[in-house]
Parts: sequence; structure tokens; C-alpha cells
Amino acid sequence: MTQPPKHRVRQSFERAAATYDSAAQVQRLICDWQADALPATLAPDVVLDVGCGTGYALRLLRERFPAAALVALDLSPAMLATIRAPALRLAGDAERLPLAAASVGLYWSSLALQWCDLDTALAEARRVLKAGGHLAVSTLGPGTFAELRSAFSAADAHRHTLAFQTPGQIAARLAAAGFSDHRISRRQQVCHYPDLKTLLRAVKAVGANQVGSGRRPGLMSRTAWQRAEAAYEALRETRGLPLTYDVITIHSQK
Repeated sequence: MTQPPKHRVRQSFERAAATYDSAAQVQRLICDWQADALPATLAPDVVLDVGCGTGYALRLLRERFPAAALVALDLSPAMLATIRAPALRLAGDAERLPLAAASVGLYWSSLALQWCDLDTALAEARRVLKAGGHLAVSTLGPGTFAELRSAFSAADAHRHTLAFQTPGQIAARLAAAGFSDHRISRRQQVCHYPDLKTLLRAVKAVGANQVGSGRRPGLMSRTAWQRAEAAYEALRETRGLPLTYDVITIHSQK
């Protein structure tokens, strides 16, 4: 399974820039978790936020590291344009960072690397980190959107989510990239929605609606939609239709 083409990912986040902040409650929560897990002794001079989006993490990083230079990088210029926190803003790709080797003390990325070839992104992270530099990343595991996959499997055989990697697969890629002292943790956050249309609008509002190869090439028929909707309704909980985020947080050293 291949990742979505970069131009499609960029287009999705360009369109989501205006709606992202109103829909990104879980994304902010995950940033908070990631920040809480940063080592107390960390004191980087340059902090790089890869896939910074609208800049929520920049405020956390500024509070934690007031003397550090902040660099905000995102694939979407429209996302960068919404940032109000003081930072150097760069439009760029995590797989081809526009930064010099050994120029960053902390590489931070929250919910961005699942859109990338992980081996390439980690190699770039290690390239730009200084000796002893710290990697802090949150990404999504295979339990993410499990309910959505289950419901839509009743409608067709197409893919409806990304192919997410397990903690073991990520650990192997970290080692292959030359990182050490891995700390990998995993936790889940379940959101609830009143109906399937609202759920899918929330996913689209944060730009997470590209799935790569195997996706449906056209619109879903009314009959297929009704099958998916009925299958999701069978999963309904007291608070509404559930949608799981399987969050993997990684801390490692160069």
C-alpha cells in the first residue's frame, strides 16, 4: 500500500486550513500529551515543528523553551498563513527538509508522519538533528479509525483509511535510521459523533481524508452508503458513534 500523493495531501490541508482549528480538539489533546512527555532536562537552541498545521504546538514549545528559535514547517502554505505565534515559517516536505545538517536541537512532529514514507522522514530527521538531539513524534497506529474501516467494509472493498504502522514496525525503522534510546508509548482517544455524516465532516475538516492507493475512484452509491451507515449504527454507544485515534508517541535520541 502506498501513501497518498503529496499533491493530494497538500490540497486536503489547504482546503482544511479555514476549518482546522474548530475541529482539531483531539489533535490538540495529542500535542498536550506529547509535550508532557518531553524530558525535563531538554534545552534545545533550535526547535523544528514538522507538520505544524495552524501552530498550536508552537505555543506549547515557546512556553517550554522560551530561549529557543522556533521553526514551523508544513506542506500547506495555507496552514502556515494562519500561524500567529512568532516562528520562522517554511513551506516544505518532511521527506526533504529545507534545513542544513545538524542544525536542530529538537525535532517535533505531531500527527504528520503518517502521511510520509517513514523511513525517508526519519532519515531526514536524523540528518537535521545535532549530535545528542531529541526526536519527539506522535503518529497514528493501526487501531485508528477501526470503526470506520469496519463499517465501510460492509459497503465495498475499497480502502477508507491510511495503512498505519505498529509500534514494533516504528521501532525497527527508528533503529534502522540510527536513533537510540527509544521510548514508545501508546494510548487511545475515542471521539463521538451524532451521526455518520457529522463524523466524516469532522475528519474532512482537519484534512484527514486522503487514503492513498486502493481508495474508491468515484462517488459511493446510495445503496453502498446505506450499508455503511447501517453498519456504523450497529457500533453506536451511549455518547454517539465512536471514532478511535490510536496514538503512538515516540521519544528518541540521535
